[in-house]
Amino acid sequence: MGKKPTVLALVAHPDDIEFMSMGAMLLLQKRGWEVHYMTIANGSCGTAVDDEETIVRKRIKECQDACALVGAVWHPPVCNDLEVFHTWDIISKVLSVIRKVRPRIIFTQSMDDYMEDHINSCRVAVTAAFARGMLNAKCDPYREPIQDDVTIYHSTPHGLMDPLRRKIEPEVFVNVESVMQQKWDMLACHKSQKEWLDVSQGMDAYLKVMQDFCAELGERSGKFKYAEGFRRHSWLGFSSKEIDPLAEALGEDLILNPNYK
Repeated sequence: MGKKPTVLALVAHPDDIEFMSMGAMLLLQKRGWEVHYMTIANGSCGTAVDDEETIVRKRIKECQDACALVGAVWHPPVCNDLEVFHTWDIISKVLSVIRKVRPRIIFTQSMDDYMEDHINSCRVAVTAAFARGMLNAKCDPYREPIQDDVTIYHSTPHGLMDPLRRKIEPEVFVNVESVMQQKWDMLACHKSQKEWLDVSQGMDAYLKVMQDFCAELGERSGKFKYAEGFRRHSWLGFSSKEIDPLAEALGEDLILNPNYK
């Protein structure tokens, strides 16, 4: 048998994947895909009570616990919160993971999200994926370049709007009703983040916020009860022609958004 196709989530912080793209990843897993999970930052600033060493240890453990629930492959973070910058030091580490994993699909964050770590993680992910086959793009640790096609999908930003409060329309809606309990259970692993968001953003019902985002996207779809939304990056530099492996894999669990322009 051939190797399973792989999907890699590349985001900023612990719990970002569960909020915005884990549902689609779980649907791919049910169809035989191998799921890989990486937060570029380690969650070091997501606390009002713990020192840096303590909160990083907690949040890494929370990510590992969430991955263990569904059999996802966890990859360690490479920098602190608020230190996610579009620099080669960080890009080279993410590039190494991409060359190791050889993903057909990468889920990353929106190019227009509410905070810089999210936007910069998106930029890092796109640049690292673009450089996957470049001989002179040295990654850390070193791995041989790969020439595989990859397709990048950007999740809908937190709050479902851009930093100027404008509603973001996804290109496609993915039906995540069948995996909502798994999304909920994985997000519930991030206990320290719930405590932090209660204090810092008044996000009292942490788990329900995720559910409400999915419910709103489901309502916008006109078809699904709970949905995630994505926009597909241009194929230029990532594949020889326009491809859409997410749509091919998910079939009727994915529909186009007629309002996307």
